[in-house]
Amino acid sequence: MISFLEFEKPIAELEARIAELRATAENGDIDITSEIGRLEKKSAALLETTYAKLTPWQKTQVARHPQRPHFVDYLRMIFTDFIPLGGDRNFGEDAAIIGGFAKLGERRVVVIGHEKGHDTATRIKHNFGMAKPEGYRKAIRLMELADKFGLPVVSLVDTMGAFPGIEAEERGQAEAIARSIEACLALKVPMVAAIVGEGGSGGAVALAASDRVLMLEHSIYSVISPEGASSILWRTPEKAADAAEAMKVTAQDLQNLNVIERIVPEPMGGAHRDPEATARALAEAIEAELAVLAKSSGEARMEAREQRFLAIGRL
Repeated sequence: MISFLEFEKPIAELEARIAELRATAENGDIDITSEIGRLEKKSAALLETTYAKLTPWQKTQVARHPQRPHFVDYLRMIFTDFIPLGGDRNFGEDAAIIGGFAKLGERRVVVIGHEKGHDTATRIKHNFGMAKPEGYRKAIRLMELADKFGLPVVSLVDTMGAFPGIEAEERGQAEAIARSIEACLALKVPMVAAIVGEGGSGGAVALAASDRVLMLEHSIYSVISPEGASSILWRTPEKAADAAEAMKVTAQDLQNLNVIERIVPEPMGGAHRDPEATARALAEAIEAELAVLAKSSGEARMEAREQRFLAIGRL
């Protein structure tokens, strides 16, 4: 059953009414098929109208939807022959970042991504997708393996940001993120990153300094969360909607600013309403980008990747 967001209340009310009518139809002799059909069309039209004019803050809510597919879902739906590789060979394992060898269609790749978890137990296990230094050092190890074996890298980004705890700072969080960005930029193999939910701060850039950056239609990508920006600028988190508007966090804004290359469309109402369709669209987009990148040499890709990021923000 779909969980409705605050701005979807009118749709939720219609869907509840439809459910009531269906229950009535099953338990009685009254034919109300036409009324159900009319309400279903009205609900679909309202959903389309609502999602055609989402504000940046509403898109942020969609990107954080608890039923939105996460990394482990895309692993199951897109990739095959996944072989997980754990540990940073220095401190330990970090379940907030998962990675390993896999196949995308007929192409062998190294896939890396943030995992937030789906319920209380898995969210605690994966630390809500907020990686510690050992997570980024694991990602570096996997990228180096990809370069060694000539395998493209695919990263799926979905994190509020890197873990801000004391232990992470003690183990060199900033240095680990910086080295992960450096490892992305130094790759001779193709790398494609996709923001599939939240792309938060350096925790996201650490896995997204790639040849191509894609975003799902209702995902967000920003230097800080809207609530964090609101707390800094207005001394209150209540201005989060204004902060989201000002920061240009949406895929559409970021494509206009040349921060990302491609927007991957989501099913009407968001990825959580049809994860399989979302996964198919994402897989097609990633495969298309990898096919184009494969035509260039490693040196050409490195140079283009460097110039791509140096050009961001230039007027």
